[in-house]
Amino acid sequence: MLPAEPEPDSLFEAFALWAEERGITLYPHQEEALIEVVSGSNVILNTPTGSGKSLVATGALFAALARNECAFYTAPIKALVSEKFFDLCKIFGTENVGMMTGDASVNADAPIVCCTAEVLAQIALAEGRDADINTVVMDEFHFYAEPDRGWAWQVPLLEMPQAQFLLMSATLGDVSRFEEDLEKRTGRSTAVVASAERPVPLYYDYRVTPLHETLEELLGDGHAPVYIVHFTQAQAVERAQSLTSINMCTKEEKAKIAEEIGNFRFTTKFGRNLSRYVRHGIGVHHAGMLPKYRRLVERLAQSGLLKVICGTDTLGVGVNVPIRTVLFTALSKYDGVRVRRLRAREFHQIAGRAGRAGFDTVGNVVAQAPEHVIENEKALAKAGDDSKKRRKVVRKKAPDGFVSWDEATFRKLIESEPEPLNSRFRVSNAMLLSVIGRPGNCFTAMKYLLTENHDDRKTQRRHIHDAVSIYRSLLDGGIVETLPEPDEQGRTARLTVDLQADFALNQPLSTFALAALDLLDVESPTYPLDALTVVESTLDDPRQILGAQLNKARGEAVQEMKMEGIEYEERMELLEEVDYPKPLEELLNHAYEVYRTGHPWVGDHPLRPKTIARDMYERAMNFVEYVGYYELARSEGLVLRYLASAYKALNQTVPDDAKTEELRDLIEWLGELVRQVDSSLLDEWEQLTNPEEEAEGEGAEVEEKVRPVTANARAFRVLVRNEMFRRVELASRRRYGDLGKLSEDDEWSGEEWAEAVEAYYAEHDQIGTGPDARGPKMLLIEEEDDMWRVRQILADPAGDHDWGISAEVDLAASNAEGRAVVHVTDVNRL
Repeated sequence: MLPAEPEPDSLFEAFALWAEERGITLYPHQEEALIEVVSGSNVILNTPTGSGKSLVATGALFAALARNECAFYTAPIKALVSEKFFDLCKIFGTENVGMMTGDASVNADAPIVCCTAEVLAQIALAEGRDADINTVVMDEFHFYAEPDRGWAWQVPLLEMPQAQFLLMSATLGDVSRFEEDLEKRTGRSTAVVASAERPVPLYYDYRVTPLHETLEELLGDGHAPVYIVHFTQAQAVERAQSLTSINMCTKEEKAKIAEEIGNFRFTTKFGRNLSRYVRHGIGVHHAGMLPKYRRLVERLAQSGLLKVICGTDTLGVGVNVPIRTVLFTALSKYDGVRVRRLRAREFHQIAGRAGRAGFDTVGNVVAQAPEHVIENEKALAKAGDDSKKRRKVVRKKAPDGFVSWDEATFRKLIESEPEPLNSRFRVSNAMLLSVIGRPGNCFTAMKYLLTENHDDRKTQRRHIHDAVSIYRSLLDGGIVETLPEPDEQGRTARLTVDLQADFALNQPLSTFALAALDLLDVESPTYPLDALTVVESTLDDPRQILGAQLNKARGEAVQEMKMEGIEYEERMELLEEVDYPKPLEELLNHAYEVYRTGHPWVGDHPLRPKTIARDMYERAMNFVEYVGYYELARSEGLVLRYLASAYKALNQTVPDDAKTEELRDLIEWLGELVRQVDSSLLDEWEQLTNPEEEAEGEGAEVEEKVRPVTANARAFRVLVRNEMFRRVELASRRRYGDLGKLSEDDEWSGEEWAEAVEAYYAEHDQIGTGPDARGPKMLLIEEEDDMWRVRQILADPAGDHDWGISAEVDLAASNAEGRAVVHVTDVNRL
């Protein structure tokens, strides 16, 4: 594939031949961009969605490899980086492709490296023009304007003048500033390729008919699949439910869907609803879903089996859902601060998904009028031409706070170019430490960064003030010292501490967690959970989960206060003090402040005490129970991603000599819990250690591959222990009704539980539920081939330990359901 001589003409001809052999005919704009790339120019590729930007990126990587140079490909999310890594491995071979995402690194010395933008930015800060990187492909470059992350797209442009850049996005807007800036910094000519016509033209339509009627007309005219855009996850799910009344598929089509689904496990409440929707030809797609459910919807859509997909406006980066028609339910949204109309970039980002090159000849973009306008039009149509009747029509008003739109709004969005990208440069401890640590005069290097970034002068002055404050804190903390004379590498200041090579890339607070573990008592029965709490405090806050915990805590507090007779006004005051649970908060906050005095860079990353994985374990709940308890069905994907992050961080952060047997049990339990719900979150992470294995391909079956839950004996014992202890905990609170409906496995009614447990209470006044009560010594297990017989000993105050709950564990049923299936047989004293 690689030409003998890496001259521009031979590079272009070799790549064009490679594409032709794969049945790919280059579009004119692709040829233009590739000619500029192989000639050594920077390229800003601002062409529509579906116009083949990825092929140009592949050409840029191919040219770098032929020139025996190092190339980096960046993307905004780890999942897309991973996907690109496996794609490029198939094209260039596993020996030539590496990956760096901060929490995973594979073949990092390869000539082609896929990474997140933050990883490249950190390399740019630490090595600058000395970095051995000659080609940089930045995909989804419109993330440059992201408030929290945009700095990472800007820093490589500032710090790597030796590199050739390919910046790509469908919605860049005016790029003249970037064109001039790149030419000035790199000394290379910079080509803007933005004149491409969409391979699939878009047709626009504004509707004042009810959505059901609009949709039926679109389906009748053969414009499926239709992606219905909503601005909350709840709206997307509610829409899917409402559309089940429309008969979208024939019996034959429904049979094909059922055949394609096969034995796929819909294990959660939302999953069971999704099963019903997709069998009607209706998909749901949003970020709160389990990954396996999103992949199922994507695969069914790719097979042409779904007529409608109800999703959110966040459909975008790395999502492969074929769409012929995009249907906007609104042209205004709540952005977390206020309700506003869509920006041109947001509109074009979603609208651009309509029409699939190679499948569709046209794409359709439809916008619905506001609901109150549609109802008024319907009422006026009913009145006909009779002026008296029309005057009597009571027009419905827009809801309070509603930001309206009309057809003129729609047309303006269509005609408007995406807004110019705004600079989001930011100064941090990590930035200063990286610059100070590299050879040369750090003051000159920081002055360049602070005065030559893309912000205006007023904002730059604020950056300078921030940088001076951070530098002083580093001096005061003894982390940095100013040198009276430059050293042999030209440094005018130096670090007095050794930083881990990836201190700003991996879990930023992992070193703090390691130090905080020393504060724990390894002999304490709560040590495993306390170690988990330390790790959880270093993870990002999942707001929806913490919000649900706060609502639950406040709801319980209100009930208690009502029972105590506290008046309403006082209740409202007291509620302000109620927060979601934060175990070890005081200890951890104090430890963090002490640690920060010697490691001031951790100040970029605040500590976040919380309990989610620990909360689930202490409540002895499985995933489905926990999601149901906090009413998180729409965010179950977020819950699982958090648990997977906690498992990986716990596994990686805690050194082996600090892992007690009980902590290893906990780690195995958490990992197996995640695998049984959706193994893909861990399979991909573990597959990175062996990238030669075939990644799951486009033609893979929909049916997921799940390993038996009993295969991991250690984790399964913990699952059984939790199931048994859940019953102990409910019995301790005399929650007999909940025991009766805990699961269908026991086949014990609440009355039967009450009779059995009250016999215990006739002898003892309480059931212990502390750490010792739930320990492995309190569960006796007799293992057989197809069944385990278990006895959960109750912790009575006298310490007799003669009462217990006996049960049988059905191994076959457990494997089928991905959880420990327990049948209680008795509650008695031996």
